[in-house]
Amino acid sequence: MPPSTSASPTGTRAIVGQLLHLAWPILIAQLLSMTMMVADTVIAGRYGTADLAGVAIGSSYYISVVMLLTGTLQAISPTIAHHVGAGRQEAIAPALQQGFWLALLLAGPGIALLLNPGFLLEAASVPPAVAAKAADYLAATAFGLPALLLYRSFYAFNNAVGRPRVLMAISAITMSVHIPLAWALTNGALGFAPMGGTGCGVSTATVHWIALGCGFAYLVFNPAYKPYRLFHAWQAPRAQALGQLLRLGLPMGVSTFIDISSFTLIAILAARLGTETVAGHRVIANFTGMIYMLPLSLSIATMVLVGQSAGAQDWRRARRTARLGMSLALGFSLLVGALLWMLREPLVAFSSADPAVQAVALGLVVWLLLYQCFDALQTVAAHALRGYKVTLLPMLVHSLCFWGIGLAGGYWLSFHAPWRASAPTVAGFWEACVLATLAATLLFGALLRAVSRRHVREAAVQERRKARMRRR
Repeated sequence: MPPSTSASPTGTRAIVGQLLHLAWPILIAQLLSMTMMVADTVIAGRYGTADLAGVAIGSSYYISVVMLLTGTLQAISPTIAHHVGAGRQEAIAPALQQGFWLALLLAGPGIALLLNPGFLLEAASVPPAVAAKAADYLAATAFGLPALLLYRSFYAFNNAVGRPRVLMAISAITMSVHIPLAWALTNGALGFAPMGGTGCGVSTATVHWIALGCGFAYLVFNPAYKPYRLFHAWQAPRAQALGQLLRLGLPMGVSTFIDISSFTLIAILAARLGTETVAGHRVIANFTGMIYMLPLSLSIATMVLVGQSAGAQDWRRARRTARLGMSLALGFSLLVGALLWMLREPLVAFSSADPAVQAVALGLVVWLLLYQCFDALQTVAAHALRGYKVTLLPMLVHSLCFWGIGLAGGYWLSFHAPWRASAPTVAGFWEACVLATLAATLLFGALLRAVSRRHVREAAVQERRKARMRRR
């Protein structure tokens, strides 16, 4: 079992070392998962344009549903991290078991959403042929949703106890299986009948079950987990424990959904500006997704270490960890931004050979650089608050900033601002995104400062009371 946070070194170098130790395997695992999505796009695109469109639309809907559900399951991580920090080893197995039950509970409505996307496809005016392919893709992925949610419970648990390297290994296994399997199922190779884009969905579902099998075997056979007695005295679902996880996790899931859906909706709202504009926006959005993996990995590491410190009631260390996590995220974002600026022309040219698309994308690079710096800060701050188990107010901040300022403000800046009335542009959405992330950074920073100071102040009051009691 990892040592209690209260006994851990509190120096800056030690905390930075722990953050990086946790973050880099998470980063690799996230990048490998993104590689599978990119592979689906390439494989479906080479099979046919209609299949590519079906996979693109279906995967956007799928990711939105999955992020809502897996974001909710992320509540397992701070819950167990608090137990680790407090040295409550006996509470870790029951918490994970209830997390598994919550995953199965969420699988039902998740499958229903994946099997019934018609209302959204009709609302988006998706052509019938493409809508049918998207629906088939989603139906195939629904088969793997229970495995995915159970695996994400395992994922959150391993982060909480400081063992993320296995997640990187499992992601490498699933990617190695998914790419050839998706190609074979899509094109009808290796004895399979050609399934088109649906084959990517079948492969996605299959590798989720493989990931779950790997995770289960790792829990059972790795001796490092024996002290936790994870499968001893298995508990039935408990309403109180599930309710606590939902109260903590549902706002986290909604926040993640808001973050993901804001970019999806921008692509839809900008569609009237023309194919080249949408494609240019997509190029920059793809860069954003790749860059985001770095602050996301640092955010998860920060959440875990803040949670362990909070469990140990080492509030000063929790505050220092949050500050260092934000500083690291900003530093890496500035470095990546500088590299992206120097390589912007070859990277954009690699993404599209169309000069009109390249012109749109290059015009948005400066907004991307500003956006990713502020986004890194607000992402780490939001996750640090999750480590403190503060999630409801951050969800409201996400709603205000990303749907209010980012989407509504972006729509106005793109189409209705006086200086844009005669020449609407997608740049308005990016300008609003920068303002949204700036506002989120300021609001989350203020909230994080207030929460951390309150805990430090309360701990100081308790210490003074204990000192007076000892003197008596």
